[in-house]
Amino acid sequence: MTTAAQASERVLIAGKWVESQASDYFQSYNPGTCETLPEQYPISGWAEIDAVLDAAALAAEHLKASSPEMIAGFLEVYADLIDANAQALGEIAHAETALPLTPRLVAVELPRTSGQLRQAAAAARSGSWALPTIDTKANIRSCYEPIGPVCVFGPNNFPFAFNSVAGGDFAAAIAAGNPVIAKANTSHPGTTKKLAELALQAISESGLPSGTVQLVYRMSHADGSRLVADHRLGAVGYTGSRRAGLTLKSAADAVGKPIYLELSSVNPVVLLPGALQERGAALVDEFVTSVLMGTGQFCTNPGLVLLLKSEAADQFIAATREKFEAAQPGTLLSTSVQGSLTSAVQTLLAAGAELECGGAAIAGKCCVSNTLLTATAEKFLQDPAEFQTEAFGNASLIVLADDTSQLAAVLDQLEGNLTGCIYSATNGSDDENYATLAPRLARRVGRLLNDKMPTGVAVSPAMNHGGPFPATGHPGFTAVGIPASLLRFGKLTCYDSVRQDRLPLLLQDKNPTGKTWRHIDLSWTQSDVQ
Repeated sequence: MTTAAQASERVLIAGKWVESQASDYFQSYNPGTCETLPEQYPISGWAEIDAVLDAAALAAEHLKASSPEMIAGFLEVYADLIDANAQALGEIAHAETALPLTPRLVAVELPRTSGQLRQAAAAARSGSWALPTIDTKANIRSCYEPIGPVCVFGPNNFPFAFNSVAGGDFAAAIAAGNPVIAKANTSHPGTTKKLAELALQAISESGLPSGTVQLVYRMSHADGSRLVADHRLGAVGYTGSRRAGLTLKSAADAVGKPIYLELSSVNPVVLLPGALQERGAALVDEFVTSVLMGTGQFCTNPGLVLLLKSEAADQFIAATREKFEAAQPGTLLSTSVQGSLTSAVQTLLAAGAELECGGAAIAGKCCVSNTLLTATAEKFLQDPAEFQTEAFGNASLIVLADDTSQLAAVLDQLEGNLTGCIYSATNGSDDENYATLAPRLARRVGRLLNDKMPTGVAVSPAMNHGGPFPATGHPGFTAVGIPASLLRFGKLTCYDSVRQDRLPLLLQDKNPTGKTWRHIDLSWTQSDVQ
């Protein structure tokens, strides 16, 4: 953070790129070259944030008059523009994150991003996400409506798919009819700026209010807490570190503001004895591929593996250690991630884990050597909180239990996680253990997998990318999976005996567009039950 010596990048307020009045700025960093990039981005003060909130509140009022077709049209035009600018976007993101240009950025993450925008457009157009419900006898009707301006805080590890101005939270908020205030992640501000430029072009082409999408790059912690508690804001979507997320949650909770958080997850993987005996070498390959993919910088990275003590378990550990040591460590997203990873490893070692390999930062690079740790279940149970420290990156902890009851006790001590998976033998030899362990694990996770590593998150209507705290701030919602993800940014409104022409279109018996909306038609025999 430095006093600006030259013009910094502009912020997007009310449909215009304006010079920031900030006195401080920051620069992004290329972790692949260990060089600071030249562009300077402002750290906005409260005056700019206040102006953004005013513009968002005005846009929210105007969006009420925008048809679902207009909102869907914006999302589709925006998706097309992203696809058309794939190479340019990929090059900026690659410079800021060192993530591979291809296939990761251009061929995988970017198509996922435009694809989920199109899915959100379909949800906006259909209206079914709003769950319109009609009791015709009592003339009581309800549906979800836009909650108001949504502030989205994007993470560092997905410059496209979870970007604050293009990712899943953004798509869901817009599809639900809300304007978005995007707070860029400081690891990829240039990528976010380019996306915002395309979003502004799509707004112009689709006719939505100019303040539908706004962008600031950074603010003080105090102003961030003030922002999420502001009365003009409807809700908040946040993906990032637990500490920062809980600070924002405290501010939002104090005023009853909905805030949806994705915070921390070690994603336990249970490898049962029959599975190890049946296909141990293949499981080593699956695990190593999963934990080292993207240098382990996924929120669904398998950071905790649970085994029953056996010769097959020892062989699994030895083979994994060998592959970890042989694999070239990948580049981390930032020196901050590098520092957090080595700190987490030290926390695990202090708790009683043993270092099998790795654990140290690599001099002159934004890297940490591939890290494998082990611990007994007995030690884990003595300090379960410390042993669940998230080592975000190319690291994992293996915990060895004496028997099934001890392994069950470990599962009972787990915090909430996004995912949990169990590998079992195909011949049924692990079924008794599975029956004991699976219900315990399912209570601790948002998504239970069988015989599959957790890293991939399909953009499917059935997907739950959520889970109990601290994986997220609320176990009843998902950040991935349309239309379910839209409900986070909706307000349930009931209309009791309201005249037809005063109802929202999707609750009218006959609406001016002639469109037949899908709704649940209820005719209760007793409508005045207290």
